[in-house]
Amino acid sequence: MAPYQILSDKLTAKHRQQLHPPPWPVKNIDMNRIIVITGASGGIGAALARELGRRGDSLILASRTADALERVAAHISSPTHVVTADVTRRTDVERIRDEAIAAFGHVDVWINNAGRGILRPVLELTDADVDEMMAVNVKSALYGMQVIAPHFLERGRGHIINISSFLGRVPVASARSAYSAAKAALNTLTANLRVDLQRTHPGIHVSVVMPGLVATDFARHARGSTGPVPPGPIGSPMKPQTPEEVAVIVASLIDHPVAEVYTNPASAALATRYFEDVARFESETRDRQ
Repeated sequence: MAPYQILSDKLTAKHRQQLHPPPWPVKNIDMNRIIVITGASGGIGAALARELGRRGDSLILASRTADALERVAAHISSPTHVVTADVTRRTDVERIRDEAIAAFGHVDVWINNAGRGILRPVLELTDADVDEMMAVNVKSALYGMQVIAPHFLERGRGHIINISSFLGRVPVASARSAYSAAKAALNTLTANLRVDLQRTHPGIHVSVVMPGLVATDFARHARGSTGPVPPGPIGSPMKPQTPEEVAVIVASLIDHPVAEVYTNPASAALATRYFEDVARFESETRDRQ
């Protein structure tokens, strides 16, 4: 069994318990971190902001849409600073870091969550399609890693979390071709940075989170989308999660850093099956569609 599967299985099991927390308060001396979240105006980012705010972390929320950010922040009781920014621009990502440090003195965790999907098969992709997928899903996270890493290196500790996708590990949805490719690139960059930093700075953690199906408006807002996307092939073992379920998993990852996490309980077994026999996996998937 692959190490990432063991880790993600353990973490996922623990999160299933955390979805029904005990009635008594649980004290964690590592709470009250200062956390940056990009793409925080909706979906997983907004749910994560609410989850981390509920437990008392100080937050810097970034997105292009100021009104939506303010609505998210209005429901968070912990200290919160909002930054309207386009994370496909390096200067905007630098400004997020600068405003975070100005507001709170330092940053403990940086979560690259911004992303956008696409619904277009490979032979129909345009240059603009590929450029946007790489800009939003890869370059924005690259900028985040590059601008916060010096701060973490100076402090000797920190945690970078990149929100990727199960499709970056198992590219089973052909209509999401360029999105899957971009998330695969993000997975690789995350792993490479982790290896580089662990050699000299073991106090700096670099993690990738790979959600599967999540019940948000993400697919409806995908490039080329004409409306809601079906949840998956009939008979698929992967059932949709809520953004809140994913947020609980990411929050626990902050408390207990590991290299990789699948948020969906079915993901690890599906990934194992895929790599055991790619052709058979693809054939079985086609038969269910």
